[in-house]
Amino acid sequence: MHVGYMAVLLLLATGCAHGKPDTVPEPPIVATPPDAPVPVVATKPVTPARPPTTPAAAPAPSARTPAALDLNTLKEELKDTKAIGFFTKVTLKNQVDDLLDQFREFYEGKAKLTLTDLRRSYELLIMKVLSLLQDADQKLASAIVSSREAIWGLLADRTTFANLQG
Repeated sequence: MHVGYMAVLLLLATGCAHGKPDTVPEPPIVATPPDAPVPVVATKPVTPARPPTTPAAAPAPSARTPAALDLNTLKEELKDTKAIGFFTKVTLKNQVDDLLDQFREFYEGKAKLTLTDLRRSYELLIMKVLSLLQDADQKLASAIVSSREAIWGLLADRTTFANLQG
């Protein structure tokens, strides 16, 4: 099977960011005179969580939150969905191939893009897929959302990405 097509499905399976990116803005730097007192910020002490005493104590997965899909299942689900037309699927595949090429160039040191730029492109593609699925195939859209971070993790790791490519 062509690795690029698998990666396309991988990207399509990822899901959309519902909200802001996972970055936290840096606080503004404020100049203070050298003799000014340093402000003290009170923090709440962290209480370590107790591990479950038995395996049965682990929380069961919620029926409302689907489990993350593996890549092969996701690929098949995307191929079989009626929510996305044939020509749209071809267009999405081409966009995924372009994004994968950008990742390849990034890992080879040839790209001017940063990992943050790639993440932005990835999220935009996922949002596009979800917008196509959200009304007609809500189950698949939910599965993609729950798989989004796992797939990004595969793409963002140089070794894992190289293994996906063949």
